[in-house]
Amino acid sequence: MLVNLWCIFKEGMHRILFVFVLYTSSHLFGQIDEVRRITKTLCSEGFHGRGYVQKGDSIAADFIANEFQKLDLKPLKKSYFQSFNFDVNSFPKKMELSSGNIVFKPAEHFLVDPSSGSFSGELKVKRISIEDGLNTQTLAETLRMVMSSDQFNGILLDFASATVDEKKLLAGMADELANYVPVIETVNSKFTWSVSQTQKANCFLYLQDSVDLDQTVFNVQIDAELLNNYSSQNVVGFLPSKKKCAPTFVYTAHYDHLGRMGENNYFPGGNDNASGTAMLISMAKYFKENPINANILFIAFGGEEVGLLGSKHFVENPLIKLKKIDFLVNLDIMGSGEEGITIVNGSLFEKEFKMFEEINREQQLLKVVKSRGPAANSDHYWFTEKGVPAFFIYTMGPNKNYHDIFDTYENLSFSEYDDITKLLVSFFKMKSSK
Repeated sequence: MLVNLWCIFKEGMHRILFVFVLYTSSHLFGQIDEVRRITKTLCSEGFHGRGYVQKGDSIAADFIANEFQKLDLKPLKKSYFQSFNFDVNSFPKKMELSSGNIVFKPAEHFLVDPSSGSFSGELKVKRISIEDGLNTQTLAETLRMVMSSDQFNGILLDFASATVDEKKLLAGMADELANYVPVIETVNSKFTWSVSQTQKANCFLYLQDSVDLDQTVFNVQIDAELLNNYSSQNVVGFLPSKKKCAPTFVYTAHYDHLGRMGENNYFPGGNDNASGTAMLISMAKYFKENPINANILFIAFGGEEVGLLGSKHFVENPLIKLKKIDFLVNLDIMGSGEEGITIVNGSLFEKEFKMFEEINREQQLLKVVKSRGPAANSDHYWFTEKGVPAFFIYTMGPNKNYHDIFDTYENLSFSEYDDITKLLVSFFKMKSSK
């Protein structure tokens, strides 16, 4: 009998807690205009794609620090900034490719490899077929010929029509050849760009085969600049609890993106990750206005696109003791949600994942909350490696623009913004009440 009474009482308290969470999380979520403002600003041309040309990342960091200051978040040290340094390849000026009367559009018709070196002038390429590329002896002879020839000064790898199995055998060939001569590789897949910390001696380009090109002579103007010991920063704001012995939660998001590919072309990075940065600031605003029994740290990381460098630096030089962090939620790609969300580390921290599922079911928020295993695909990774319980959450939806020039503010729906924020707030409220 006592057992039955306890079960009834426990279930009743559980329901009361959910009603409380539902009630409080329904308030002050008219922040979508602010989220849109922040995202649009971070995507604007004056931020230069938040990369390393014209210090776009530092412009973004200053903007975020100003938002933290307006919310009266506290810096953990004397400044909101935590600086770190790294080498990075950049393309600050000319980015031109043409052949005869054909002028190719950067990031649409052609893409420069992130590790490409500079080139200025006429590029006369020796075309290599898939068959020749699969023949080691023929490939070696062609390379020697090009390196000693006055007729050619580069190689065009005509590999766009390769089968899946052929692509596996040819993988990495262009990257290796670019160590010796300039290389153009034809492709028929979607362009996605990235960032490199090294620079090759030669230029290395990708060209869409849809341009129906037969020419073997190109005019190339590529200005590459390797920035040694480039200085970037994390932006850290703290919202302390008014109560002692409170748990410590952390929201994180990376604010950097790919930057500029030449002076006239930039990657806005709307979904990745202006959207997550905006949601980070939105969470700070909510908890500032609606305090809970928890210390909450908000970290906007730099250097994520270069290899999770900002979060790695923080973990190696923590501004708080990592063992004091009760849970961390990393927000990356937050601009949609029509198809639900995925939680990386969901299978690693099953108890917390079930809390997300339960909140989502009780409040009828998202289409699905999907679990995924551990992965080194965003800034949660280094924290998990150090034993900090952490989730990386990203949205799923029809917007598939990623690391391309079409990942713009205008292409974001924010269709599930309210539901996602209710889910995030409810999770930490439940954690703080236990």
